[in-house]
Amino acid sequence: MQERHDAPLAPLTTFRLGGPATRLVTATTDAEVIDVVREADATGTPLLVIGGGSNLVIGDKGFEGTALVIATKGFELTGTRLELAAGEVWTDAVERTVDAGLAGVECLAGIPGSAGATPIQNVGAYGQEVSSTITEVIAYDRHSGETVTLTNDDCAFSYRHSRFKEDPARYVVLRVHFDLEDAGGLSAPIKYAETARTLGVEPGDRVPLTDARTTVLKLRAGKGMVLDPDDHDTWSAGSFFTNPILTATQFAEFHTRVKHHLGEDTEPPAYPAGDGRTKTSAAWLIDKAGFTKGYGTGPARISTKHTLALTNRGNATTEDLLALAREVVAGVRDTFGITLVNEPVTVGVTL
Repeated sequence: MQERHDAPLAPLTTFRLGGPATRLVTATTDAEVIDVVREADATGTPLLVIGGGSNLVIGDKGFEGTALVIATKGFELTGTRLELAAGEVWTDAVERTVDAGLAGVECLAGIPGSAGATPIQNVGAYGQEVSSTITEVIAYDRHSGETVTLTNDDCAFSYRHSRFKEDPARYVVLRVHFDLEDAGGLSAPIKYAETARTLGVEPGDRVPLTDARTTVLKLRAGKGMVLDPDDHDTWSAGSFFTNPILTATQFAEFHTRVKHHLGEDTEPPAYPAGDGRTKTSAAWLIDKAGFTKGYGTGPARISTKHTLALTNRGNATTEDLLALAREVVAGVRDTFGITLVNEPVTVGVTL
């Protein structure tokens, strides 16, 4: 276990933003993780848990307390059952499952971060979500002081949400169990229209696993969503806002605003979200509210490849980023009556 004091946190995040931590500890075993958490709880020390740093916006003043980097390793595949240690690099894990001929997470290729973060956010993209394959999550429960096993139902997964996100100070994820599918080297049915179109198949078709993974990586790279230290369009947290899910009344009001601002012939993106609700596109809202690709003149700008990504052009501060985010939120709300919700977790700051 490594320990540093007054340690910079910016290099540990994909935004490359944020001030230092009073104390930074890197844990490489589950026992070390638990020891650090127990010590912080026993002494009343604020605790910040860091995995891959791809979903964090840390304030410029940093973090007064203990920042814990979970760097545990473990990839165990038994038949179609997969156990991942929380510190495993997610993109590497996806590649290994594809190499093993197992389907279920191939369309989640290229998503930065650690395996332990995937159930917290119910990570999803291109028609797949981890909630579809996660069977159990092993976590340290800070309330009981014990290691617990939570079933898929216990995790209370929903769109970009979970029990862990609902109560962020309670659980520290240690290991995640998945049940994948052996489809003879084929992918799970392709659900996302853009992916199917790029692959030249119909939604619901299966394709070779490697084709699905490669296609998703190309699509993500084209939107600046694959980490590249030389490309400032990837100095981001990926999608900064979640796609709004609207009730029937909210969607009707939104639809009226769209017609008013963009013309009677304009139809906004709309996807059934269950229980009479409709999901629309945050990227579309941002673009149509006037925040196009590359928007901004300061050190924090909208990506030149995708309107849903806010980026650090190299010398931004967290306050620069938040100022841009607030401008986008206000613009979309004024135009369409919808308040966007940030997807990354904020530390020491609020949007």
